[in-house]
Amino acid sequence: MTDVKDNKTEKKKVSAVSNRSKKVVPRNAGPKVKAQPVRLYVKAAFTGYRRSLANQREGQAILKIEGVSTREEVPFYLGKRVAYIYRAEKIKQGSKYRVIWGRIQRAHGNNGAVRAHFRKNLPGRAMGATVRVMLYPSTI
Repeated sequence: MTDVKDNKTEKKKVSAVSNRSKKVVPRNAGPKVKAQPVRLYVKAAFTGYRRSLANQREGQAILKIEGVSTREEVPFYLGKRVAYIYRAEKIKQGSKYRVIWGRIQRAHGNNGAVRAHFRKNLPGRAMGATVRVMLYPSTI
């Protein structure tokens, strides 16, 4: 039994010595791996227009921002720019993609929804679609 214990202690000594002799390689050495680009926007869903029972105000869109669930979290997003990106049939300025820009105006209710005003009113077919809430201009 004493031989087994001696073997274990010898192995521990050898492993401790081998750990010291290892070369420390800096993290930035080696082949470069392409990193994912940083996303500078937060996703939001266009849930509908501001409305009452009888009237609908297309000038004010209601957005539900991903990860925002209370009214207290909304002030960070006030004034941020919003982009609704859609694809059209005809190529204009070298692209089939078009953008309608807007800005977050204020909170809507207590569950983290916000009201946004767009330069052109969003089309009805955009309901349920994803819009991008840009993280600029910064108010921090």
